[in-house]
Amino acid sequence: MNAEEFLLDKSVRTEAALHALVDEWDDAPARLVEAVAYSLFAGGKRLRPALALGACELVCGNDAPALPVACALEMVHTYSLIHDDLPAMDDDDLRRGRATSHKVFGEATAILRVTRC
Repeated sequence: MNAEEFLLDKSVRTEAALHALVDEWDDAPARLVEAVAYSLFAGGKRLRPALALGACELVCGNDAPALPVACALEMVHTYSLIHDDLPAMDDDDLRRGRATSHKVFGEATAILRVTRC
């Protein structure tokens, strides 16, 4: 398996696990879940989760034990991007070619949502 195939495989596994986690948030307000999904599934290479999964696979022969950690890494990374884009920080209008979270959902939701993750 080359590096591109490795990253794609780990990205697909991480993406599926993240969707499963977000789907479990039945008790959360729908608008908040929508805001989480907007940024969490906006694209990206999922490099951090891939490294965690790869390290686990190297040590254990299986990456499954690290899947929750991989998801947490991606959520924290997404949180850092959301906060970086806020008006009090860089005040960016775009992230990955789309309107930033605070532009779409408002600053209060952008701040709130990261505590939900």
